[in-house]
Amino acid sequence: MDIKTGKGTISLVVLLAIWSVSAVTSLPGLAVSPILGDLNRIFPRATDLEIQMLTSLPSLLIIPFVLLAGRLSVGRNKLRILTVGLALFFVSGVGCLFANSMGWLIAVSCLLGVGAGMVIPMSTGLVVDYFTGDWRVRQLGYSSSINNLSLVLATVVTGYLANVDWHLPFLVYTLPGIALALVVFLKRSPAAPEPPQSAQLQHKEIDRRKLVGLMLFYFFITYAVLVITFYMSFLVDDYHLHSSESGVLIALFFLAIMLPGLVLDRIINRLRANLNLISLLFVGAGLLCCGMFRHGVLLAVGCILAGLGYGIMQPVLYDKAATIAPPRSATLALSFLMAMNYLAVMVCPFLVDGFRWICGMHGDRFPFLFNALLTLLVALWAWGVRGRSFVFGLDRSYYKE
Repeated sequence: MDIKTGKGTISLVVLLAIWSVSAVTSLPGLAVSPILGDLNRIFPRATDLEIQMLTSLPSLLIIPFVLLAGRLSVGRNKLRILTVGLALFFVSGVGCLFANSMGWLIAVSCLLGVGAGMVIPMSTGLVVDYFTGDWRVRQLGYSSSINNLSLVLATVVTGYLANVDWHLPFLVYTLPGIALALVVFLKRSPAAPEPPQSAQLQHKEIDRRKLVGLMLFYFFITYAVLVITFYMSFLVDDYHLHSSESGVLIALFFLAIMLPGLVLDRIINRLRANLNLISLLFVGAGLLCCGMFRHGVLLAVGCILAGLGYGIMQPVLYDKAATIAPPRSATLALSFLMAMNYLAVMVCPFLVDGFRWICGMHGDRFPFLFNALLTLLVALWAWGVRGRSFVFGLDRSYYKE
C-alpha cells in the first residue's frame, strides 16, 4: 500500500515508523504520576527535594535538548539523532524497571529527559521532511491525534499497573523500542526533496519575526488550557463532586484535543482565515464553562470545547513553523516552537499564582475564569488582525483558496 506525500509516495511501514515516533513523545512523566503519593513509603529516606527533582528535572532537561536536537538537525543526519534519542529513551525505561533507590531513579529519569528531548522535534520534523502541502497538514493532524491518544491510553495503563507493582508503570518508557526498531525502514526510504512550488523553498533562512510570533502564540494557548490538567482536581473538590471525576474530565480534554487532527484538512477548508479566531473562542468558552458551572456534564462540555480549540490550533502552528524555514532548517524552527509547550508546563503554576496575587483572588475557579478572560481578549485581537496576520490568520501564499 502506497501513501501519497505530495512529493511522491511512501510505503505503509514507513508511515507507521513516523507515527510510532509521534506516539512516544507524550510519555515522559506518565510513569511517575500514579506513584507520586507513594514515594515517601517506597523510599522512606527520600527528601521532599528529591521527590521534586524526580518530577521536575526530566522536564527541565527536555527543553535544552529539544533545542539542541533541532540545531544538530541542520545539515546533519536526522535519523542518527533520532536513533540516539530513542535508544536513550528506551534504556532509561529499562533502567527505571530495576531502580532500587531514589538516586538511581533520578539519574535514569534525567537520561529519559535527554532522550525524549532529542526525539520530540524529530516527531514533527519527520512529517515535514516526508510530506508537503495539504498532505503535510493532514499528517500533522494525524500525528497530533496519535500523540494525544497515546497519552490517554498510557495514563490509563500506568494507573492500573501502579496498583500491581510500583515498577510496572515504567514499562511505558520501553515503548520507544518499537519506534527504534522501525527506524531502519526510514533509513531505507529517505525523504524526497521539496517540489519547486514548495513555500519552504522561498526562504533561505528561518523567518525569525514570524517564528517568534508563533512561539508566543503557542506558549499562550498551551498555558491557557493547562489549567485543566493542573487545577481540575481542585475545582472538582471545590464543587463537591466525586474525586474520580477529575480524571474523567482530564481524559475527555485530551481526547478532544485528539479529534480535530483526524479531519484537520476539512476544518481548515471550512474555517479559513477564521480558524484561530473560532478555536480561541472554543477555548475561552470551555474555560468559562468550567469556571462558572458546577454540574459534571457542563464541566465535561467545557473540557471538550477547550480541547477541540487547542487540538485545531496546535498542528496548524506546527505546519506554519515548517513553511517559514528552508527544508534544512525546518526541524530547527519546529524545535523552538515545541520548546514553548514544555516551557508553558513548567511556568503555568507560577503564572497562575502570580496573577492570583495581583488580582487578590484565591478561589479554585480563578485559574479558569482568568484564563478564559485572557483567551477571549486574544480572540478579540485575532478577529481584528486575522486578515493580515500570519500568526492569527491563514497565509494565502501557502494555504489554498
